[in-house]
Formats: sequence, C-alpha cells, structure tokens
Amino acid sequence: VVFVLCLLVAGEAGAQTKIGYISIDNMVRVMPETTKIDSLLEKYQSDSINPRYAQIVSLYQYKDSVYRDSVKPPPAAVKKQIEEELPTLIYQIQNWQTIVNQALETRQNELLAPIYDKVYTAIKLVAKEKGYTHVLNKESLLVAPDGDDMISAVAAKLKVTLPKAPGK
Repeated sequence: VVFVLCLLVAGEAGAQTKIGYISIDNMVRVMPETTKIDSLLEKYQSDSINPRYAQIVSLYQYKDSVYRDSVKPPPAAVKKQIEEELPTLIYQIQNWQTIVNQALETRQNELLAPIYDKVYTAIKLVAKEKGYTHVLNKESLLVAPDGDDMISAVAAKLKVTLPKAPGK
C-alpha cells in the first residue's frame, strides 16, 4: 500500500513539472536594439579608445625624449620619476590589443545588459502564462522536444519577428 501511494504521489509531482527551454543568446541576437550595438562599439572605439592610444604613445615619446636628452638632461628627481613611469607606458603600448578587447567587451556587456533584462522578463512572463515550472538555456540540452522551445512565444511577447529557419 505504501509503495502504491508513493507511486501516485511521485506521478502527481511529476505531472506538475513542466520544463521549457530557449536559446537566450539567439533571442537577444534578433532583438532590434542589438543591431545598433556594433555601431555604438565602433563609435566608442574611435571616440574613446583610439584617442587614448594616441595619447599614451605621445606621452611615452615625450617622456622618453626628456629622459634621453643629452643636451639638456633632466634633474635627477625628474629622471627617477620618468624611469618609474616608462615601464607602465611601455606595457600599455605592447599590450594595447588586449586592453582594447577588454574595454570593448566591458562596453558591449554594458550595452547588452538591458536587452538581456528585457528578454529574461519576457521569458518569466511566458513561463508563467504557459505553466512552465523550469526554463533551461537550450545550449545546455542535448535532446529536447520541439514543443517546449519557448523562443516563438517569447518573440511574440516582445513583438519581435524571428528569422525563417533555412529549409522551412
């Protein structure tokens, strides 16, 4: 009797669980706001990052020329200060591409954050409306039924048109 009762309870608990999934990154990619991010990043690089590089190179060249000036050598205190500053400038110049990549990634994340928030909010609303108790990221699943893919419902909630899948 206890065994049958356990099976009934387990069956009822299993029936209450509804799992859906969505590719969050794909949903973010088709959001209209996402298309503007590339141009914003290009503007950020040309207006902020590139001038900073030119400033660092110019500062390095100036300090290096002051340091190496044999006609009018700097005072010992200035020379010592330049000796301390030059390695940092050299490091920045040598590792500029890494610094740029980090800055662009940080800026991209800042720009994408509100879009991800909007998508997460829509996912939660659709999950509640459709009775999903769990929603997983599609990329973490090896096998899943098509019926539980929430991307169409979330796109409709966000009023976004999904691109046609090839061959459909």
